[in-house]
Amino acid sequence: MSCKIDYQAPADLLENRIVLVTGAGDGIGRTAALSYARHGATVILLGRTIEKLERVYDEIEAAGGPQPAIFPLNFEGATLHDFDEMARTLDKEFGRLDGLLHNAGLLGRITPFDQYDPELWEQVMQVNINGPIWMTQALLPLLQNADDASIIFTSSSVGRKGRAYWGAYSVSKFATEGFVEVLADELESQPNLRVNTLNPGATRTQMRQSAYPGEDPATLRTPEDIMPTYLWLMGADSAGVSGQKFDAQPPRQS
Repeated sequence: MSCKIDYQAPADLLENRIVLVTGAGDGIGRTAALSYARHGATVILLGRTIEKLERVYDEIEAAGGPQPAIFPLNFEGATLHDFDEMARTLDKEFGRLDGLLHNAGLLGRITPFDQYDPELWEQVMQVNINGPIWMTQALLPLLQNADDASIIFTSSSVGRKGRAYWGAYSVSKFATEGFVEVLADELESQPNLRVNTLNPGATRTQMRQSAYPGEDPATLRTPEDIMPTYLWLMGADSAGVSGQKFDAQPPRQS
């Protein structure tokens, strides 16, 4: 669906909202966390590296945003018990959840399938789809407690059209697209809760550099450049929009 690249978010767009961001330690996740906090959200910073999360925490505090929270978690080793414990902790601390951005992801390897390491394949699927799915299940009651809640799953162009050598990453993103269609259909009778996918596109991140080592980063949009769509999907202006596929930037010209 057409991207909201020109969306002008009101300063108080996310005021009094509680938003959880996975992969919040760096890259797009860090920028989204800072942006959400700048627009009034109390952000729960989730990631596997506490030092990175603490730096983002300090940045939010220094900018005068609402006091954030830190929740360390590594999807690779996370269990159903971990997600249930997370839900209990967040329920006790906040009582609800107004937004969930699934941003954490693992690239794996760009390699022919016949050379793909099965253990790495399982790892990518755990981080990119299985973990986020079971986390979402555990957090659904908290999201349903909100007057207006948004779930955003990060997708990719290779999750909408398969491309050679992208292996587990591509398959995990196809699975993400399918899961969101299923969940959105199930939530159709709950207008206070929506779920969509968002493809950030070619963005200046470490993952992009790993996938395209010969690319000039200066030719890419920065995470800050693509925040309008992230803000639109998380705020009330996208209420009622569910089960859709969004792009955070226009297609690149070849």
